[in-house]
Amino acid sequence: MAERLVLPYPAVVCGHICLDVIPTLYDRQAGVDAILVPGKLVDIGPAMLSTGGAVSNTGLALHRLGVPARLMGKVGDDRFGETIVDIVRGHGAELADGMIVAAGEASSYTIVISPPGIDRIFLHCTGANDTFEAADVREELLREAGLFHFGYPPLMRRMWTDGGAELAALLAKAKAAGATVSLDLARPDPDAEAGRADWRAILSRALPSVDLFLPSFEEILFMLRREEFDALAASGGTTDLLPYATEALLLDLADELLGMGAAVVALKLGEYGLYMKTCDSAERLASAGRYAPRDAAAWTSRELYAPCFDVRVAGTTGAGDCTIAGLLTGWMLGLAPEEALLGAVGTGACNVERPDAVSGVPPWAAVRRRIAAGWAQRPPKPAGFRRTAAAGASVWRGPGDAGGGTFSEGEGV
Repeated sequence: MAERLVLPYPAVVCGHICLDVIPTLYDRQAGVDAILVPGKLVDIGPAMLSTGGAVSNTGLALHRLGVPARLMGKVGDDRFGETIVDIVRGHGAELADGMIVAAGEASSYTIVISPPGIDRIFLHCTGANDTFEAADVREELLREAGLFHFGYPPLMRRMWTDGGAELAALLAKAKAAGATVSLDLARPDPDAEAGRADWRAILSRALPSVDLFLPSFEEILFMLRREEFDALAASGGTTDLLPYATEALLLDLADELLGMGAAVVALKLGEYGLYMKTCDSAERLASAGRYAPRDAAAWTSRELYAPCFDVRVAGTTGAGDCTIAGLLTGWMLGLAPEEALLGAVGTGACNVERPDAVSGVPPWAAVRRRIAAGWAQRPPKPAGFRRTAAAGASVWRGPGDAGGGTFSEGEGV
């Protein structure tokens, strides 16, 4: 049983959920080219079954950290759906209270190909996620929620068709109910209809109701700068574009998203850590729902970056979702931005020490103790930041950061 945190309101985690089938792959099969060969029989180990998607990954990570949480995803009335609900309920009976079982629909599933040391490949069926709509969200849960987190709308057809009208309506509904609203994305198949949608227009419609916007760098580059994304991918021969995440580009993307209405933008940088920029209005932050920061001024006009902590990576499934869970936990507990950011990358680091999506996440107090004990950090990635100490580790401040803190002399990168 996770150590329970004392919080006045639960978190409702809503959106995409699926069944993950994760085969065990051996070190000798680290190269994808050695696995995906037509006609080849590949010797692999046992498969792990777990729930995946934002609802499961972020929701169960919050639960393991000690946050009172409710999960709200949509599954079909098939064997995969039964398995999904059973797995969720196995973590805590109350977690499954918000789950929706749709008669006659197929449940979503993903085959996760995760060779040691490289990023994952997903073979995904969206299933019942495609019919999820604002009306599926129960009003009583929103009235009780302190935080409403919605994840992966690009993998939920109703959320991005019609210019994102359903997504905007859902987030506005949660905001009107008084919840703090957070939003995470997923990168769609670029050749599918979702990959060709006008995501700038969709986000412009949705973000005025979003307090914390939490996409990855590559997702938001794809959605806002598709030509630049394609050009970088073509020149590098890969869609792993994290090496191009310069401070100037991160700042430019974050400023555009803040201009669309979000109060806080945090861009996930994979193995490089987490970048965060906040709006310049304390009033906007103070209006961020039931979990608005106690000290809105401390969160105003901030630009911070936290590199990852050093761990031995067993798998990266769910790493971004668990990082989000850590950030949301720090936010709900009313921590300073630096401490919340470190808690985020600390939670993500614990996650990747296990091959599945959430079993590596310990209680929140254990994450904090590990950070305070001098947990080694990886070298910082973006240039243009300077280091300041916080909670036993280092957070790097951007040139435009308006927060306090003491810089170490000569620590610019």
